[in-house]
Amino acid sequence: MKILVVNCGSSSIKYQLFDMTDESVLAKGLVERIGIEGSVLTHQPAGKPKAVINADIKNHSIGIKLVLEALTDANHGVIGSMKEIAAVGHRVVHAGEKFADSVLITPEVMKALDECIEMAPLHNPPNILGIEACAELIPGVPQTGVFDTAFHQTMPKHAFLYGLPYEAYEKYGLRRYGFHGTSHKYVSQRAAELMDEQLTNLRIITCHLGNGASIAAVKFGKSVDTSMGFTPLEGLVMGTRCGEIDPAIIPYLMKKEGMTPDQIDSYLNKKSGVLGVSGVSSDFRDIEEAAVAGNDRAQLALEMFAYKVRKYIGSYAAAMGGADAIVFTAGLGENSASMRDKICNGLEFLGTRIDPVKNNVRGKAQEISVDGAKVKIFIIPTNEELVIARDTKTICAGLV
Repeated sequence: MKILVVNCGSSSIKYQLFDMTDESVLAKGLVERIGIEGSVLTHQPAGKPKAVINADIKNHSIGIKLVLEALTDANHGVIGSMKEIAAVGHRVVHAGEKFADSVLITPEVMKALDECIEMAPLHNPPNILGIEACAELIPGVPQTGVFDTAFHQTMPKHAFLYGLPYEAYEKYGLRRYGFHGTSHKYVSQRAAELMDEQLTNLRIITCHLGNGASIAAVKFGKSVDTSMGFTPLEGLVMGTRCGEIDPAIIPYLMKKEGMTPDQIDSYLNKKSGVLGVSGVSSDFRDIEEAAVAGNDRAQLALEMFAYKVRKYIGSYAAAMGGADAIVFTAGLGENSASMRDKICNGLEFLGTRIDPVKNNVRGKAQEISVDGAKVKIFIIPTNEELVIARDTKTICAGLV
């Protein structure tokens, strides 16, 4: 069974084509700058040279069409025709409380996704456009939705509710939803495999650290808490997001600066975080370089980030009654040895410590804690696309 995995952003489409007989990637690529001048498709077939296709990509439908043409091209294609694609799995950011697992796309599901646009206005619309484009271009091929929020639907009520009048939850769905669920799910499963243990016996703290960052408490295979909330703004200091702040700051700033709701939203989501603190960049690599060069604000941004992560790890160990493993994943988590060291320096009370020699690695799945540590520390590269492909195979196996 060959499964196409699609992840549509507002102006981009990431994709991978899997052969699920051995879970190998036949091709992957990226469509960039959709609807913007200079749009391009970069297509990487397995075992063949990369193909770069410059085109006027006005919308997601045209982008998906170019992806399908690249996959079947005589020179850089990997399948004979689109008939070889048995199913399509889509990453969808927000499903609210509507779905606790991946689902087959139906008209009822599409209606539910549309109803969630208000909670994810930047993400759900392009996700929906990708589904509609595939339905148009490869009609009859089953499609699935795999949700960022689904993994966290196991959180207990006392963990996901805010201290607001209960009617706010009943009327508007104001609660913690959490994100990066597919990543947290995958790396917790891989950690159990690396430990040669059953996931249902383990308490794992998963740290998805990138420009967007979140931490999850995974107890016996289920998410019981996570740092992102009603939106991805809550939780850690991130690339451009402020993370958790005193809510009273918002009306205070609006009055002082004369900001509208849209302006304060942009201020908190796009101008804050390590970008706002450092004044350098939202990219941790740039900030680390600036810190080494003696930039005090860059150093402060790094210390703030590490401190917040360490606090969440400690609180989630308390929430689960202990921890068996800590996992670092995503761009920063997988590649920055110095940040992992900063975060873990102070976690010795949990019975763990990083081995500096083991920690000197990038993007490789391995344990990096000292021998005999009570709490194991791992680097595990995330693979959200594989989770989507696996879920899609399970759902569609009896349909194709």
